[in-house]
Amino acid sequence: MPRSFLLAAALTLLAPALGGCRYNFVPLIPPEVKVNFPARITGVSLTRSGEVLTLQAALEGRFDPGYLSVVWFDGGRELGRDSVYLDAETRRASFALTAANPGAYRALLSFGGNVLRQVELYEVQP
Repeated sequence: MPRSFLLAAALTLLAPALGGCRYNFVPLIPPEVKVNFPARITGVSLTRSGEVLTLQAALEGRFDPGYLSVVWFDGGRELGRDSVYLDAETRRASFALTAANPGAYRALLSFGGNVLRQVELYEVQP
């Protein structure tokens, strides 16, 4: 038998076996993923008592100490800003705004430069 025929027959028989030999870069057990969820606002309420609007909020989750800020709006008009320093010991904040007239009030809460929540109190149509 010619040598080229034997070589072709050998390669034909070994081709399925050689095709199964390839590198496997996928680990059998993936590494543990550590997820750090951002802080979130819970238990938030915006209420009116006489001429004062009161906003109460609590920050949950892991966070570095910093300022919880609020920006008050009546419709599209900004009324004021305020902030409270929060840390591991102090996680709740209360803000007050004097507003004599009924309106379409909104309070925008942010922490660490990230907007976390908007709370609305519509006493009139916006």
